[in-house]
Amino acid sequence: MEIEKRSIDYVPLAERHGRVWHLWPVWFAGGAHLATLAVGVLGIALGGNLIWTAIAVIAGCALGTFFMAFHATQGPQLGLPQMIQSRPQFGYMGALLVWGVALISYIGYNAFNDVLAAQAVHQLARSHAPNGSVTIITFSVVAVSVAAIGYDWIHRAQRYLAYLLIAILSGVTIGAVLVIRLPAAQFDLQGFRGVPFLAQFFAAAAYQLSWSIYVSDYSRYLPHDVGVRASFWWTYVGAFIGATWTMLVGTFAAALHPHVDVAAAMQTAADAVIPGLGTLLLIGALLGLVTISALNFYGASLTLLSVADSFRPIVCTVAKRLSSLLAAAVTATVIALLASSDFVNRFADLLAVLLYLFTPWTAINLVDFYLIRKGHYSVREIFNPHGMYGRWNWRGLLAYGIGFAVMIPFFSTGLYTGPVARALKGADLAMLVGLPVATLVYTFACRSMDVQADRQRADAADVGLDPA
Repeated sequence: MEIEKRSIDYVPLAERHGRVWHLWPVWFAGGAHLATLAVGVLGIALGGNLIWTAIAVIAGCALGTFFMAFHATQGPQLGLPQMIQSRPQFGYMGALLVWGVALISYIGYNAFNDVLAAQAVHQLARSHAPNGSVTIITFSVVAVSVAAIGYDWIHRAQRYLAYLLIAILSGVTIGAVLVIRLPAAQFDLQGFRGVPFLAQFFAAAAYQLSWSIYVSDYSRYLPHDVGVRASFWWTYVGAFIGATWTMLVGTFAAALHPHVDVAAAMQTAADAVIPGLGTLLLIGALLGLVTISALNFYGASLTLLSVADSFRPIVCTVAKRLSSLLAAAVTATVIALLASSDFVNRFADLLAVLLYLFTPWTAINLVDFYLIRKGHYSVREIFNPHGMYGRWNWRGLLAYGIGFAVMIPFFSTGLYTGPVARALKGADLAMLVGLPVATLVYTFACRSMDVQADRQRADAADVGLDPA
């Protein structure tokens, strides 16, 4: 099979380029935008104080980014985007399960981003702002145009944007420490409230974990000799600092101006530091929202093409890439246009659902890559519908199903609250249950597999795939 000619996703060694440190600005800027600011307000909105919400943000980001960064290290090793790597665990057709989950993430985030962008533009332009529907459509067109330009330009845009955002966030942070005074109750360690703390903690963790589905999309172009440690830390540092810093700005603004929409709270809080700084913060965060939406559209495009390829092998062309980008953009835009006025307030529910859907997958994918197969995969066989990984892999599907099922009693959202969560007065511990259960079930299921023979077959299948 001529993978290099037919594959939608594989990057041959001869086309690998870039430096591993380029990962930090991609994921710093990927986390420093309006949607991330919105994540930081959740604990305050539920009645938490500043100090405990900040602790929850830092701890949640640390946990979610840990798993995200380990996914990023897979890109240079295989030259494949994240979702296609799920075929060895779930099967050629079974991987459609997690690809569907990924599409929910891409489309859901970008619909939310569209609505949030309209709020920001309205806040910046006030009476001169265009109609909300016009803003939503325009924002989607700009974001999908950036996605169409491609990988290298997205990397370059993220790099320059990261420096701009560091300057803006530094000004807001230093000024807030020197100028703003909040009530002592916001810093009271005795003011701990379990539900707001856990909601903020898992929202931050879910937000970071949700990037796991495509971190390899932006590390797979790196040279094959990039080590696991280097790609892990450059991704972790960029993603953790960018998201944590931005969420904390959102937390601070919400504590200063509760019960105000995200864009207005950010501008008002930053203007209290230095008049006009709020406008710069919103503009920078809006630019960040454009580029992360472009990343989402790019990921959605790859996933849609992979879905189509699963049913009938296709040769990727520019027209097909543009068509898949357009399909993703139209879907997200329609959802945003039809969204209720309460849509932004339902962001916490979206994060919770994504956390439930991604928790079993991340456990299975990482355990398979690092502990069971130890990075020995056949790229050729991943693209072979009748190959060694099969069409349906019962091990991955069983582990995912059980891992998801055991979390249901712990669910706590506006859509559904499980019996355990109700007994805990709304506390959501689902991730802490789903991760170990999915890990143990998958590991146990793989006991019946001849792992050593699997690795040898994978290595043998790819002999001559990518001659130097």
